[in-house]
Amino acid sequence: MTDPATEDGSGNRLDALFRRVAHLVPPAEQRQLAGRILGRTTAWVFAHEDHRLAAAEAARLTALLRRRAAGEPMAYLLGRREFYGRDFEVTPDVLIPRPETEHLVEAALASTQSAKARVVDVGTGSGCIALTLAAERPDWTVIGSDLSAAALAVAERNRLQLGIDSVRWHRGDLLTGLDGPFDTIVSNPPYVAAGDPHLDRGDLRFEPQTALTDGADGLALIRRLISESRPALAPGGWLWIEHGHDQAAAVREAFEQQGYEALSSHRDLAGIERITGGRRARD
Repeated sequence: MTDPATEDGSGNRLDALFRRVAHLVPPAEQRQLAGRILGRTTAWVFAHEDHRLAAAEAARLTALLRRRAAGEPMAYLLGRREFYGRDFEVTPDVLIPRPETEHLVEAALASTQSAKARVVDVGTGSGCIALTLAAERPDWTVIGSDLSAAALAVAERNRLQLGIDSVRWHRGDLLTGLDGPFDTIVSNPPYVAAGDPHLDRGDLRFEPQTALTDGADGLALIRRLISESRPALAPGGWLWIEHGHDQAAAVREAFEQQGYEALSSHRDLAGIERITGGRRARD
């Protein structure tokens, strides 16, 4: 993309900047990025595309448009992503919340019977799962655990922005350092196999690799979590895990090997089994 100045004198007008990336960035995304720079709604931008930007604004918008043209995710450029009806800050330190992960929240909400439940979100990232559960069930005590201090900083900013007091954060490896028993454990762990070509495509190129892949077969961390969660659960407590599109059978087998009962896999809107859970037997 060239500099915003144009030969026809339109200079830093929005429509001039937009024309230069029309073949690379869809109009709706152009307006979202302009709205971020100007602090305006996309509807305002649509109605005022003849608006002339200050030089600094034009430079910032040009930089965002270039990054989007290079494939950087909109969520990182906007710094926000909606999840379960709430707005969450996201940065390149955390995974971008995705619609299929909402099924993980729904499974935990439906299966957890205790009104005063203790819940852990393992690999909390932005905190979207932990904070959503706490917002939906204010009487629950929710812990978000993550190995990344940078991710936990994002999660804490989201907690403050949402005004949720019933969540605390823990820095550690899976459940290490956490004292059970817990009524429910949920996790969207790294489940992409090392070397999977998808890691070099689309949004995944820009997301934190340690949150995407376990560096092994994509199931190593899941098997470990299933094993370590069982003694941390109260009798009758549930573990719910999000996994890859072709991993449901292997995840159910891992649950079976550790003696969980009432195994269940839930399908996403595309009909793909993406969430699997099991219950610790009532001893």
